[in-house]
Amino acid sequence: MKQFDKAKYTGWMIMLILACMIIVSQGMAAAPVQLQNLRCEMLNNPQGIDAVHPRLSWQIMSSERNVLQTAYQIIVSSTPEKLAAGQGDLWDSHKTQSGESIMIDYAGQPLLSRKACYWKVKVWTTTGESDWSKPAYWSMGLLHSADWKAKWIGAEHGFAWDSVSKFSRLSARYYRKEFQSGSTIKRATAYIIGLGHYQLYVNGSQIGDQVLAEMPTDYTKSVQYNTFDVTAQVKKGNNAIAAVLGNGRYFTMRPKYKPKKVKEFGFPKLLLQLELEYTNGTKQIITSDASWKMTADGPIRSNNEYDGEEYNATKELAGWNKVGYNDRNWLKPEIVPAPGGELVAQMSEYIKVNQTLKPKSITELKPGTYIMDMGQNFSGWVQMKVKGKRGNKVTLKYAETLQKDGSLYIANLRDAKVTDVYTVRGQGTEVWHPIFVFHGFRYVSITGYPGKPGTDDFEGQVVYDALPNTGHFETSNDIINQVYHNAYWGILSNYKGMPVDCPQRNERMPWLGDRATGSLGESFVFDNEKLYASWLNDIEQAQTAEGSIPDVAPAYWNYYSDNMTWPGTYLLIADMLYKQYGDMKPIEEHYPSMKKWLSYMQAKYAKNYIMTKDKYGDWCVPPESLELIHAKDSNRTTNGELIATAYWYRMLFLMKRFAKLLNKQDDAKEFTALSAKIRDAFNAKFFNKQTQQYDNGTVTANLLPLYFDITPEPDRKAVFNNIVKRETTTDQGHIATGVIGTQWLMRGLTEYGRPDLAYQLATNTDYPSWGYMAQHGATTIWELWNGDTANPSMNSGNHIMLLGDLITWYYQNLAAIKVGIDKPGFKQVIMKPTIPAGLNFVKASYQTPYGLVKSEWEKKSNQFNWHITIPANCTALVSIPATSADGVSEGGKKANATTGLKFIKQDGQMAMFEAGSGSYDFKSDLTGLETK
Repeated sequence: MKQFDKAKYTGWMIMLILACMIIVSQGMAAAPVQLQNLRCEMLNNPQGIDAVHPRLSWQIMSSERNVLQTAYQIIVSSTPEKLAAGQGDLWDSHKTQSGESIMIDYAGQPLLSRKACYWKVKVWTTTGESDWSKPAYWSMGLLHSADWKAKWIGAEHGFAWDSVSKFSRLSARYYRKEFQSGSTIKRATAYIIGLGHYQLYVNGSQIGDQVLAEMPTDYTKSVQYNTFDVTAQVKKGNNAIAAVLGNGRYFTMRPKYKPKKVKEFGFPKLLLQLELEYTNGTKQIITSDASWKMTADGPIRSNNEYDGEEYNATKELAGWNKVGYNDRNWLKPEIVPAPGGELVAQMSEYIKVNQTLKPKSITELKPGTYIMDMGQNFSGWVQMKVKGKRGNKVTLKYAETLQKDGSLYIANLRDAKVTDVYTVRGQGTEVWHPIFVFHGFRYVSITGYPGKPGTDDFEGQVVYDALPNTGHFETSNDIINQVYHNAYWGILSNYKGMPVDCPQRNERMPWLGDRATGSLGESFVFDNEKLYASWLNDIEQAQTAEGSIPDVAPAYWNYYSDNMTWPGTYLLIADMLYKQYGDMKPIEEHYPSMKKWLSYMQAKYAKNYIMTKDKYGDWCVPPESLELIHAKDSNRTTNGELIATAYWYRMLFLMKRFAKLLNKQDDAKEFTALSAKIRDAFNAKFFNKQTQQYDNGTVTANLLPLYFDITPEPDRKAVFNNIVKRETTTDQGHIATGVIGTQWLMRGLTEYGRPDLAYQLATNTDYPSWGYMAQHGATTIWELWNGDTANPSMNSGNHIMLLGDLITWYYQNLAAIKVGIDKPGFKQVIMKPTIPAGLNFVKASYQTPYGLVKSEWEKKSNQFNWHITIPANCTALVSIPATSADGVSEGGKKANATTGLKFIKQDGQMAMFEAGSGSYDFKSDLTGLETK
C-alpha cells in the first residue's frame, strides 16, 4: 500500500478547484451577444436598389437581461474578400458610440450605378462585445436615365384574335433574343420592366419566384424596375433571353369603358437590359430593341384581372425560351413610346405564392358540373392536374359564396367574369395555373373536366406580397380567435403590390379610407413597412397641382372628392411608419405634400374654421334593416361637417408632431394656433351643453372629439357617459359605428375606462358584430355588417375596412404590446394589459424592428401569471395588476428586488416597473382588484 502524499493531494485539490471555478465561471458568464437579420432599407440582401444613402439595420440576440447597445462598427466593402479582411474601402464607421441599431444611414463613398456592396457589423453592449456578424449584401441599380441603353419594345395594337373593347380579350406577348457570350462570366445582371406583368427566362430557366410582377403604379408618374443576378443561368457561347408579358394594370381591365373615370395606359411593353461582366474586365450589354422577335399567337389567349385567363395548351411554343428555337415566323417588335413615368427600383417585397391549400371537398352539382370548396376565402388561383383528349376545355369559375341550390353566387362580382379556361394539350398529365390574373374566392365551379375531378387534382395557391408574418395572437375566447383568423386572411388577400379594397369583383382598387387606422393593425400581423412606404409615393404622385389628394391611389379611378377622411390616410400612414418602424423618411419626404393638401382644403372648403366638405360620412354604419346597404335613419348617421372638421383637427395634430420632428418650429406654431380656432369653432357649432353630447349624439359624433382631444376637459366624462349610454341602450351593446368611428372605437372605450364594453363588442355573435360574420360562415371580413343579407351590388365577402382598430386593440390592449410614445420602432415597449372579465388568457408575440416581443398572460384561481420577453437593445414599461409592488413576484422573488426590474410607481391598480431586455415571469394576486 502506497503512503499517502498530503502535499501532492493538496496540489491536486487546488488544481481541481481551479478547474471547477473556471467551468463554473464559464457557465455563469454572460451569453455571447449575436447579431442577426441584417437589413438594407429593411430588406434582406436586396439587389438593384436606388437609395444612394441606404439605411442599415440589425438585431441583437442575447438571453441576458438589460442588454443595451453602446456602440457599433459597420464595414462596407466592394468585394467579399476585402470584407473578410476587414477592409472597408467603401465605408468604415469605426467604433461609433450609439445605441441605434435600426435605420443607420450609410455614410461612405458615393455609391454608383451597379455597385456591389458587402457589409458586416459588430456591436458593443452593456454585457460585452459581439463577434462580427455574418456578411450581408446589397447592390445598386441603374441610378441615371443614361444607364439605360435598352429601348421600349412592343406592339401598339391588338391582333386578329384579340378584342379591344369594354370586355377586352388581349393575348400575352412573347419576346425572345439569342446572343453570344464571350469568355468566363464574372457576373450577369438583368434589369427588367414588363408592363403590365412579366415572366423572365434565361436559357429556359424562369428567373425568380415572384408572380404578378411588375408592381402596379401610375405608369405615367413612376415605373418600377427589377434586378436579378442571372450569373448561374448565362453560359459561355449561345444563350437565349426571353420574356412573356401579360396585361396587368397597364392594359386596363376595362379599356374604352368609362374614359372620364378609368385611366388607360396602353398596350403591354418591355424594357430589358442584360449586362455581362467578364473575368478579364470586359463588359457586354444585351438590350431590348428591334432585333428581338415577338409573337402574340401563343397559349395565353386572354388575360384580364377581372375576367380571368384563357390558356390553350395546343398553342404552346415548345422551347421558345431556349437556344435554337425557330422564330422565323415571329414578328419584329415595334420601338414604342416610354410610359412616361420615372424609372425607379422596386424597394418592397415581391408578390409570391406564399401558401398552398388543399380543397376541402368536390361535389357534383349536376352532370358535368362540380363545385369545389377550398374551405377558406382567399386570393390567388387554382393549380390543376388534368389528363384528357386534345382540345378538351376545362372551365374554372370562382366565387366567395354559394346559393341555396349549391351553385356559385356571383351577383356581388358585378360584371367581373372571373373565369379561367384551359384547353388540354392531350399529352399525359398536364399541370396548369394562370400566371397573369388572380381571383378572390372560396368556391370554384368546374366544368368540362375529363372524368371525375378529385381533391388531389387541385391545389389553391395563395398569392400576396411576400411580407414576413410578424405577429401571433390567440386567446381563451373562440370568437376572438376566429375573427383574428378572418382578419389575417382578409389582410393578406388584399395585398397586391398596394393595398386594395377587395380581390374578387370588378373593383380591386387602392381606396385610401380602407387603410387609415387599419394599416396600424395590419402592421402587427405582417411587416408592411415597405409596402406602405411605397404606397405613400403613389399617393403623392396622384396629388394634383392644386393640392387635392384622391380617394384612390394610384388614381386608376378619377375620384377626387376632396374629403378629410379618405385622403387623411396619407398622414396617418406616415405616422404609423414612424411609430411602428422608427422610419422618419416618409415624414421627411412627404411633409411638403401633406402641408400643401391641408392648405388646399382650408382655402377651398373651410368656413369659419368648420370644414364644410365631406362625401362618405361614417361609411357603412350598421343599417336599421338587414336588407339595406346604407342606413337611412338620421339617428344612425353622423354629420359630415362634424366628421370633416374633427379630422381636420386630427390632421393638424399630426402635422404639429411632424413639424417638431423636422425642427420646423414656425410651422408647429401655426398649426397650434389654427387648431385652437378649429377647436373653439367645433365646440361652438356641434356641442350641446345641455345634453352634453355632440350633434345628434351618435357614437361617432361623440367619440371623435373626445378621442381627438377636442372636448373640453370638464365635459369629457359626460360625453363619454353618453357614448356608453348610447352603446348600452339604443344600440343594445352592439357596434353602431361605420368605417370612421370604428377606427377609434375599441381604444376609445378602453382608455376611458370601459374595456368591458369593448370586450362585449369584440365577442358578440349577433348582428351587427364581427362575431356575427364568423358565426355566419365568414372566413374573412365582410364589406358590410350585414354582408349576408344586403343588396348584392355591394357586399364583398373579403374587405377589411370594418376592422377599424380591432386588431390594434388586440395587440396594444389585450396583449399589451404597444410602442413607446417617444421611442419609435419599439425602442421602448409599453406593456399594460387589458384584462376583461371572462377572458382567461392571451398568448401573443410581435416581431419588432429590434426583435421579438412576447406577452403571454393567464388568470388562474385569482392569480395573474404573465410571461414576457423584451428584445435586446430595448426597454419596457410593464404594468402588472397589483395593489402595490410588494404584491408582484418575478421568478419566485419580489419583483422590486429582481435583476432587470425597477419599480417606477403605483398607477391605480397597476404596479409599473421599468424592465430591461430579457424574459420575465410575473405573478400577482388579483384578490380585491376590479377587473372589467
